[in-house]
Amino acid sequence: MSGTELSILIYHRVLARPDPLFPGEVDRALFERQLRLLKRFYTVLPLPVAVQRLQDGSLPPRAACITFDDGYADNAEHALPLLRQYGLHATFFIATGYLNGGQMWNDRVIDAVRQAPGASLDLRDLGLDCLPLASLAQRRAAIEHVLAHLKYLPFEQRQRLAVELRRRAGGATRTMAPAMLTTAQLQWLHTAGMGIGAHTVSHPILAAMSDRAARNDIANGKRELEQLLQAPMTLFAYPNGKAGRDYGPAHVEIVKSLGFTAALATDWGVARPGAGLDLFQLPRFTPWDRGRLAFLWRLRQNRRQSPVHAR
Repeated sequence: MSGTELSILIYHRVLARPDPLFPGEVDRALFERQLRLLKRFYTVLPLPVAVQRLQDGSLPPRAACITFDDGYADNAEHALPLLRQYGLHATFFIATGYLNGGQMWNDRVIDAVRQAPGASLDLRDLGLDCLPLASLAQRRAAIEHVLAHLKYLPFEQRQRLAVELRRRAGGATRTMAPAMLTTAQLQWLHTAGMGIGAHTVSHPILAAMSDRAARNDIANGKRELEQLLQAPMTLFAYPNGKAGRDYGPAHVEIVKSLGFTAALATDWGVARPGAGLDLFQLPRFTPWDRGRLAFLWRLRQNRRQSPVHAR
């Protein structure tokens, strides 16, 4: 196994404390343990530096980058202080349409099922099932079922169903703390020296859109971030990010044409210098193991994966 590959880790949230409904979600204590392991066993680089060193072949052994997708408020509240404490850098990919109180469709579904009263939720007239909710395990299963059913529907239909589900579950009458970054928190990340990258405006499935609509969503997200931060956006992350399913070759060409220097997918694997390197489809890996040895072993196994590219 080559010693000059780049492992790029992808996170979304860092919760203040464990969530009983999602016990596998990364919380502050787990994130801190993982940062300690990364600092000890890997050379963590800022993503722009790693991209340059991929090109010139100067990556150090066990190079790694830390990235976050979407733009959750807890990235600033919990992840940033720990990154600064350990002297580590991360790049945050922001879906601009959800800044300042927006809510992504999947979070709307999760909140709805979490808050739904009673032991079941009947959604048969929406093309779903009558979902049992009597236990946390059943609520987790219900959330997974609904998310899987809605994920690849047309964007507007998916949004409408998520709103309707929230209404039926009674969530509209209860106040939830804003999950997404404010503009001030985004600027705080930037001022702290963290990397900021583009992630579209509305976080759509690009492959389900026309090329023109996809280009507009990507370009507008880039432009909005550049206006907010008064800095160029050179890095992009494909929403959902599975090659061939969520994005395709046309979207790679769009990203190139908009002036980005690199783009990230969510297919497992590592990036290696050489003829097979595609800077516009860099693989990423989601670490989910809570134990120290399992986390390091999983990272090592990911280094054996071959990257997947859209063709």
